[in-house]
Amino acid sequence: MKKLAIILLSGGMDSLTTLAIAINSGYTPCVLHVSYGQATQRKELDAFHNISDYYNIPNHHKLIVDIDYLRQIGGSSLTSKNVKMEISDDIPNSYVPFRNANLLAIATSWAEIIDANAIFIGASEVDFSGYPDCRRIFFDAFEKSIQYGTKSGNGIKIITPIISKTKSVAIKTAVHLQAPLELSWSCYYSNDLACGECPSCTLRLAGFKQAGIKDQIKYKSSIDL
Repeated sequence: MKKLAIILLSGGMDSLTTLAIAINSGYTPCVLHVSYGQATQRKELDAFHNISDYYNIPNHHKLIVDIDYLRQIGGSSLTSKNVKMEISDDIPNSYVPFRNANLLAIATSWAEIIDANAIFIGASEVDFSGYPDCRRIFFDAFEKSIQYGTKSGNGIKIITPIISKTKSVAIKTAVHLQAPLELSWSCYYSNDLACGECPSCTLRLAGFKQAGIKDQIKYKSSIDL
């Protein structure tokens, strides 16, 4: 019998790659999608459903949760129209305060109920925006919290399979595993056609260019990378 794993599936390219890795590693995937008031939550949810359908994930292995309180708390350009997105050498204002902790808490609760022994998350310490909750040191600390705060103890592990991969290497991994990258969504702004200019689109386009692979999604515009 295959082991169950919860995969945080935003619908983005990194979460899709992580799902493909989990399946290739022999886990039965249970996919978790969380909406938190982000501007593109409609498109991300569509991507979640399309990816889930591609992998024939049954309904009882899917969970969709709305935590709109992160939008109400605010402080991020992803959730607040009053905060203009800015590029910074420090932590950019697209950072949603402690978002991954909220997502992991939900995943842990579900893992306890269904006896999953792993939580996969597509965080990266290489090609990322400097978010403090995307570092392995954070996931190690949260894993300790799971050990001390659940009845299953240290039976639940947090797995970060692309934590040390560049975007181009992650893309090559996804292609090798035949993951449907054309179904994923990265844009921070648009729910229709990817803008091609926001930090997430820019990072995605640069990754495809460095990998020597054509991105199959369409863009309103794309900068010369």
